[in-house]
Amino acid sequence: MEAGEAAGAVLFLLAAAVSLLAAVSTGALDFTYLVTVVGEGSSTSPGSGGGAWWREAWVGARSRAVAPALQVGVWACMLMSVMLVVEATYNSAVSVAARLVGWRPERRFKWEPLGGGAGAGDEEKGEAAAAAAYPMVMVQIPMYNELEVYKLSIGAVCGLKWPKERLIIQVLDDSTDAFIKYATRSGRKGFKAGALKKGMEWDYAKQCEYVAIFDADFQPEPDFLLRTVPFLMHNQNVALVQARVSLLTRIQKTFLDYHFKAEQEAGSATFAFFSFNGTAGVWRTEAINDAGGWKDRTTVEDMDLAVRATLKGWKFIYLGDLRVKSELPSTYKAYCRQQFRWSCGGANLFRKMIWDVLVAKKVSSLKKIYILYSFFLVRRVVAPAVAFILYNVIIPVSVMIPELFLPIWGVAYIPTALLIVTAIRNPENLHTVPLWILFESVMSMHRLRAAVAGLLQLQEFNQWIVTKKVGNNAFDENNETPLLQKSRKRVNLPEIGLSVFLIFCASYNLVFHGKNSFYINLYLQGLAFFLLGLNCVGTLPDHCCF
Repeated sequence: MEAGEAAGAVLFLLAAAVSLLAAVSTGALDFTYLVTVVGEGSSTSPGSGGGAWWREAWVGARSRAVAPALQVGVWACMLMSVMLVVEATYNSAVSVAARLVGWRPERRFKWEPLGGGAGAGDEEKGEAAAAAAYPMVMVQIPMYNELEVYKLSIGAVCGLKWPKERLIIQVLDDSTDAFIKYATRSGRKGFKAGALKKGMEWDYAKQCEYVAIFDADFQPEPDFLLRTVPFLMHNQNVALVQARVSLLTRIQKTFLDYHFKAEQEAGSATFAFFSFNGTAGVWRTEAINDAGGWKDRTTVEDMDLAVRATLKGWKFIYLGDLRVKSELPSTYKAYCRQQFRWSCGGANLFRKMIWDVLVAKKVSSLKKIYILYSFFLVRRVVAPAVAFILYNVIIPVSVMIPELFLPIWGVAYIPTALLIVTAIRNPENLHTVPLWILFESVMSMHRLRAAVAGLLQLQEFNQWIVTKKVGNNAFDENNETPLLQKSRKRVNLPEIGLSVFLIFCASYNLVFHGKNSFYINLYLQGLAFFLLGLNCVGTLPDHCCF
């Protein structure tokens, strides 16, 4: 189906729904009479009673089978909602408390500035002595057909303040773009993990004590190594120093700021463990080797390495004050692919690591519980499940099943608490919260599908599609047509299908005025699915920190 045809069909359905509501509201159409006529077939007047058996059968089946089955789902979602709000409150409370009491990594771990005045009497000897105080560091920049942004990352890395003789910059390029002429790997085996693993095999790489990793769209500040490496030098049990990732637009920021900051800051403050972002971090080479090196068994090789390293007893440090600029996914489709890869890979890693976590000898029982329950179960499985099943399936269906009981605390109080806990971190963006809620409602569909694919290892669970970047090339060669508009030519059928379902449920709720009036929310959710289904949302590159 062409985009224009699909859009026309959806607009027709919307127009029909609006017309139906208008007819009912003005009394021009007796909806109950219409249903009676269709059901009875031969009846021509309301209340004739013929053919009502099918309605009685439906009511009986609804009350005896459908409603009880859905009620089980309701209570399962209520349990998951409680798990989710407790987890979010805990992470936010720890993150805020750490700030209020003045907790900083420099207070918990030893940190001293690099350099010194040795040999100051002789300029050449002074420079040599000062350079010798710096360890060998290798910076890896993995990339794949990212022609639009590679200059940004390489340029930023070349500007790092570090003795040049003590710094190695390694560009790991798997590109197949004909424009790029230098030698690359013959294949993409292992994707990003394979490239990073191959990069560690060179002789010069083995001489480096630490490895900093930046994706092709990341731009570290010149003092990045000066602020991170000392933690590794003076704390031999620390494997990773992670900087704060600064990316995405205001709407996306509300969700990912909680992930990149609250979760990581809470994990760092309590168990010295969190998921490596795959970029903007510095690893101790010894820790990478001790954990078994890079593996390509999931699409979240960064999270995989982090979990294996912590099971070996290594600690991680999160530097929330050190920010690294990057580019946001430039289109809705690109963002969906990124979220699918993260969600699918995390769920699949949960499946693979359960036993390894349980039998780990260098990790306390409390930390094992934290990893399995909080880090994996709640964040990778429960969160996407309850977000989609409760708000996009059960609540919409409930308007047609009056026997279904939805506790007010589960459908109102808990979502409000989650909203406050998540949004309070960005008070300057409170005006975008309604849009964020609707956007996350749509994204929950993709995250749940990804989590299921990862847990069950479906055919698509290990697919790797690089998030398309735009860099400074937001416009075509003639600077006339935004490149992002070219991505709005395809219709996303799952989103369109959900929009029709939600709008139908909202219309049903409005017409019959059931005990639960959810139609306003359902109409807004349906509109969000509809707009994203037509790719009506796109974002320009954003390199702003948050």
